[in-house]
Amino acid sequence: MQRLLFLRIGIIGSLLGATLTSLQAQNTPAAVSPGAGTTVPNPQKLGLQQSIDVALQNNLTIRQSQIQLQGSELQLRQSKLNRLPNVGGFASQNFSSGFNVNPVTNAFVERSILSNNFQLNSQVTLYNGMALQNTIRQNDLLRQSNQQALGATQNNVILTVVQNYLNVLTAQEQFVVAQRQAEVSRAQLDRTQRLVNAGSVAESNLFDIRAQIANDELAIVNAQNNIDVAKVALLQAMNVPINGVVGTFEVEPIPVPDPAFDNYGATTQQVYETAQGFLPDVKAADLRVQSDALGVKVARASLQPTLTLNAGVSTIYSNFGQQRRIADGTTIQIPQTIVFNGVPQQIFLTQDGFRTEDYTFTEQLRNNMNRSVALNLQIPIYNRSQVRNRIINATLQQQNSEVAAANARLQLRQQIETAYTNLRAGANRYRATQVQVEQLDLAFKAAESRFNAGALNSTDYNIAKTNLDRARASLVQAKYDYVFRTKILDFYQNKPLTF
Repeated sequence: MQRLLFLRIGIIGSLLGATLTSLQAQNTPAAVSPGAGTTVPNPQKLGLQQSIDVALQNNLTIRQSQIQLQGSELQLRQSKLNRLPNVGGFASQNFSSGFNVNPVTNAFVERSILSNNFQLNSQVTLYNGMALQNTIRQNDLLRQSNQQALGATQNNVILTVVQNYLNVLTAQEQFVVAQRQAEVSRAQLDRTQRLVNAGSVAESNLFDIRAQIANDELAIVNAQNNIDVAKVALLQAMNVPINGVVGTFEVEPIPVPDPAFDNYGATTQQVYETAQGFLPDVKAADLRVQSDALGVKVARASLQPTLTLNAGVSTIYSNFGQQRRIADGTTIQIPQTIVFNGVPQQIFLTQDGFRTEDYTFTEQLRNNMNRSVALNLQIPIYNRSQVRNRIINATLQQQNSEVAAANARLQLRQQIETAYTNLRAGANRYRATQVQVEQLDLAFKAAESRFNAGALNSTDYNIAKTNLDRARASLVQAKYDYVFRTKILDFYQNKPLTF
């Protein structure tokens, strides 16, 4: 997240050149839930930082990445808890009538019996081939990978907003250029009208100038339409519904000076080596490879024996259980018949008298308490190749992640090469367009002087003006395109560009 913050500060600092905090505090849209959108107040100046903040808050892809990250954090927490013993309880109440077995005395009785059974069991894994430890490490790497993936998604949203924001500024500047050209045409119409009144030029020149003014007005309309389209793209990048607010807000202008065409200072290889060391896209892919490598170890652990420690406590109760004898202080004579010298004789045995009493519910539970401890060793012998296939599947997943990581680096290299080439092409285009504007401006001034002197027809004058108008619009586009290409390489270099 620090990398993301540094990226945002770098882009905003280099583009704005000044803080927009006070403006944002006055005009920040209200927060919305994903999919609901944000209504832009009217009127409003929308700043770049504000646009990025709203986009990061409303973007549904970011929300999905956040949910995925929360899921991986939960999965990691559960894998850590799996090292603890599990504890379970069991309780039952039974009623039976007729010929039964007393659960306490195990005697056969013929009566109704009401009984209870209570158990408390616990189990802890002592060894399972390091599966628990490797699962924790695997889920931790998966969490880190999802965290990096979230940062990559946020970076993409930021770059999209920056590009759309610059597109609005480009359209606005082209609109200003179109307005200025219309003013030039209207001023030329006044001069031509005076020349026609003085008889210096033909009246047909007025028709040509009026036609040129109509073209300029159309160019203004097209420029305004381009602004609206660019604003719609910006609002969509922010996940803000249009709701008729496209024409009711303006974007804060950014002081973008004319580009300086010094060497960038880094080759594509240097940019690539720097980028792959910090970009979350590459980090996420690498962490996924490490996580899947541990997944293979987790699958292999199923081939190892599993040693568990089990402990339990149980007790029972019956309404027809054993009874205790209590002496009552009396004696009783019990007659007994014995045979002595072949002659039966009767004797009497004296025995203390007693009474019987049922054990209470609590006493029965305490007296019938049973405790157990056991070590269980489970050795896998044959399981229809399920473990082998699980290992193969985990290996394939690792190989797929390795290919994905290699593809991420390939795409990064290609993107940097494309950005570097586009930067050079943008610089060349801006240089050429700048020279074109300078020459066409001189040509137009000469044509305007000749036209005012009556030495040039209106058709040639309009051609010279149209060529200049197009070149100036192209210069605006080339300037912002070059600036954005520079920001892309700065992003890959993880450093801001100061003007």
